[in-house]
Amino acid sequence: MNMFKAMIMLTRRNDMAHEEFKAWWIGEHQLLAKQLPGVQKIRFNVVEQDETAACDGIAELWFESQEAFTAAYATEIGKAVAADSMAHLASRVRMFTEEVSVFG
Repeated sequence: MNMFKAMIMLTRRNDMAHEEFKAWWIGEHQLLAKQLPGVQKIRFNVVEQDETAACDGIAELWFESQEAFTAAYATEIGKAVAADSMAHLASRVRMFTEEVSVFG
């Protein structure tokens, strides 16, 4: 069964250290994100920081469909998840992907 997958590149606010971002994201934010209606799976990828890092983290969220994703973010908890993100981020880039497994 193919699920819909959203990948979201997150870049912290300029006044926030990477470790502060990580503590908020893995500590506080994941508690909200887990409450999204219809979310099947969530993976947070913390990006190692060096001069080439394009962002601070990449979230992966799986839903039954893009419609389920859109509906989840239209709910009160979805709006709270988005507002919490935007309060801590300089940038959030959403990418909707087709996951193709090539090994393992």
